[in-house]
Amino acid sequence: MDTRTAHTSELTADELREVRELLDAAFGGDFADEDFEHALGGMHVLVRDAGGDLVAHGSVVMRRVVHRGRALRTGYVEAVAARADARRRGLAGQVMARLEQVVERAYVLGALSASQDGAALYLGRGWQVWGGRIGALSPDGPVRLPEEEGSTYVWAPPGGILPDPAGRLDFDWRDGDVL
Repeated sequence: MDTRTAHTSELTADELREVRELLDAAFGGDFADEDFEHALGGMHVLVRDAGGDLVAHGSVVMRRVVHRGRALRTGYVEAVAARADARRRGLAGQVMARLEQVVERAYVLGALSASQDGAALYLGRGWQVWGGRIGALSPDGPVRLPEEEGSTYVWAPPGGILPDPAGRLDFDWRDGDVL
């Protein structure tokens, strides 16, 4: 397996097309244009098999998360997936290890939103379900997002900040699913 870490700006149009095709297949067609947009603008991990085919991907993008009046520079993990015939081989863990290195070097907090299928991967790597409230800084002001509570995970790199769950995490706004 060949693993490459690269910024979105370093990926070719063909590579971006490959990533989108992998994500569409991995998420059973439930990966919207907004979801793909959310995965761009940061660092990507691409894993290729011996034949050069893309078998796994993940990215981390910068988001601002407000907690108790402080804006935390947060590495938000997006679009972690492995091709169906390459699952259960540790590829998602390999992708996450690289993404966590990026978070460790560039951010004070890591965050992500996980499906029930992905939860075991993140919990096994030391990510924690956020026990407090979740919100967003919408164009109309702060809003609570109760549907995101219980599926939002956080991780503090060494020297980072693991916020107090008694306080709310307010994520910056974006089109489509905010988280």
